[in-house]
Amino acid sequence: MDIREITDPTHWNATLATLPYHHVLQSWEWGAFKERYGWTARRLAFEDGGRTLAMASVLRRRLSPLPLAMLYVPKGPALAYEDAGLRAQVWSALEALARRERAVFLKIDPDVPLGTGLPGTEADQPDPLGQAVVAELRARGWRYSLDQVQFQNTITIDLRQSDDALLAAMKPKTRYNIRLAERKGVRVRQGRLDDLDLLYRMYAETAGRDAFLIRPLAYYRDAWGLFMQAGLACPLIAEVPEEGDPSRLEPVAAVILFRFGQKALYMYGASSDRHREKMPNHLLQWEAMRWARAQGCTLYDLWGAPDVFDERDRMWGVYRFKQGFGGQVVRHIGAYDYAPWPRLYALYTWLRRRQLARISRSPSSIAPFIPEPTRRPPGRSGGGAPGSSPPGPQVGGSWPASAATRC
Repeated sequence: MDIREITDPTHWNATLATLPYHHVLQSWEWGAFKERYGWTARRLAFEDGGRTLAMASVLRRRLSPLPLAMLYVPKGPALAYEDAGLRAQVWSALEALARRERAVFLKIDPDVPLGTGLPGTEADQPDPLGQAVVAELRARGWRYSLDQVQFQNTITIDLRQSDDALLAAMKPKTRYNIRLAERKGVRVRQGRLDDLDLLYRMYAETAGRDAFLIRPLAYYRDAWGLFMQAGLACPLIAEVPEEGDPSRLEPVAAVILFRFGQKALYMYGASSDRHREKMPNHLLQWEAMRWARAQGCTLYDLWGAPDVFDERDRMWGVYRFKQGFGGQVVRHIGAYDYAPWPRLYALYTWLRRRQLARISRSPSSIAPFIPEPTRRPPGRSGGGAPGSSPPGPQVGGSWPASAATRC
């Protein structure tokens, strides 16, 4: 098998979209975006006889001031994981790359399900392929990562249904709230590039209310604007008529949807404190599904569910809100690290645990010598065991935190 570095953005995206288990975080645009913030991206195609069998957008960041690096393949690599021989060749190539690049670790978190449904219930369906991939990685020395960068669990909705079928699958209260928002005059429009400042103001208001950290405006202008210009993202903004002047509309909530191939993802959300009783977030999600389907998407990913399905999990309220839309819980295998030099990796993870402990005591004190590869604020405990998740809004709110805010 040959490995070729791809330098043509159009070719990369078009070919990636044909492979199984592709993801928007493996798109050309995501690598280009991260290159503006201290990373470099290499797009590798694994080819045999002129056919592309696998692809990996590999992000690299130096662990300054050391002559070492960390490598990350966000939501990848993309390949037919059912092919055990192909998997082995890709693992070997990535392990060799980690050694050549003097990486403390190379992290992958492919979009491969470990199972569906709530664990321990009748709906729990383990996925044999995901279990085989995990066993194979562990046998090769890969380790479940301390930093689970993306959400490991999520809820997805099959969009290959009519409006009536989608609504029928929702919980009665969710359907009621969608209709309530419509009756209360909530309107949803598509956002434009000149809405970016508005979106950020609502996002910052949400962050202040729900106590999570966000980055400066310039970061989100880049992230949202780059994908909007590429046709891979679309904001939807909910507005209500102002009291006393119904001709004027007040923005009260928004979602920013990313899409790639036939999947749309609810990547960002924001809302103000005003008019929450009119349930704008419920209507936004409904219009998001309809928008995604109009773009040719067959799957809507609500992008995030609790690590542990327990009412004590801090994402439980968010999960209940999303659960109301009638989707399926999907549990992925999570992120795994390959460490060419185990002792060096052990030192890194020890320092990383200390950093996370420091952040948990004071979120503003992020250790400067370890670039932070994770989207999650403090809440991951030692040994890579799931900890608590970022704080979320009450049921009926929108979930603002996003993997996209980090790697």
